[in-house]
Amino acid sequence: MADEEDELLETELSYDQKKEIAKWFLLNAPAGEINYVAKDLKAVLRDDEVYNEAAMEAFPVYNKSHMIFLEMPNRAGDVIVSSYSVITENEYLDPRTAQVAIVDHVKQICTKVRPADDEELPSSYIEEFRCALDAEIQRYVGESYPKGVSAVNCVKGKDADGPGSDFELVVIITAMKLSPQNFCNGSWRSVWNIDFQDESQVLDIKGKLQVGAHYFEEGNVELDAKKEFQDSTIFQSADDCATAIANIIRHHETEYLAALEVSYSKLPDNTFKDLRRKLPVTRTLFPWQNTLQFSLTREVEKELGLGK
Repeated sequence: MADEEDELLETELSYDQKKEIAKWFLLNAPAGEINYVAKDLKAVLRDDEVYNEAAMEAFPVYNKSHMIFLEMPNRAGDVIVSSYSVITENEYLDPRTAQVAIVDHVKQICTKVRPADDEELPSSYIEEFRCALDAEIQRYVGESYPKGVSAVNCVKGKDADGPGSDFELVVIITAMKLSPQNFCNGSWRSVWNIDFQDESQVLDIKGKLQVGAHYFEEGNVELDAKKEFQDSTIFQSADDCATAIANIIRHHETEYLAALEVSYSKLPDNTFKDLRRKLPVTRTLFPWQNTLQFSLTREVEKELGLGK
């Protein structure tokens, strides 16, 4: 008995091990489902200290990686929680309204906002390009993503005060469709880095798309599709650049979505069939119409008294 107790003590997880395991579950929760995972995790752990520390570390990382968007007070709009808009751990810039949102990561709410300081905002020269692109992206997202939110942030060269300087803007598009009552959730995340190169008068455009879906009615099926793109256009006026960039983004995202639809429309006929062996190891089709040739069938009939 003493030996069994000693063995149990040896296998008891340490505080740090429990915390790391808890963080892993939280960080790997599908889009929109971290709060369900957190609730179950808290019940399983039965240790508020471990759970609270794990949640404090995991939620900010999860929120930024999933680029969740939170409604700001007074219906000022939505702020996207991302690594491109972070000012401090709990403060995120909304460049469209020139406000900084203070976020409670664990509760996933925006508690209040404050006006952005001058040093947190781009120069008037950069803002002209940022604002023009933001307007075009807003129009595109409104047409293509019923529940989508977008933002355009300056991540490099925001203090440039006129032509002759390079700078970089990032377009963020995030959308979610959550329907847990129907056992399915989905998300779309795309990030487009636009590098404005003044000397060569070229805009280098790099995009990363990530589509996630989780279906869990009587099962557990998860999709995590990723795709990268690269393109370019010429350096023009702010309005012309915005139109060209938005058209490039629209083209690549529409093309990728169409490819996904074609791919998944073929699942029943192609992919699912390839998941199983077409023939057994004997390389002979199973004769369902005449199973009596197998001794197992005869033995089962004999034991059950069938065929008499």
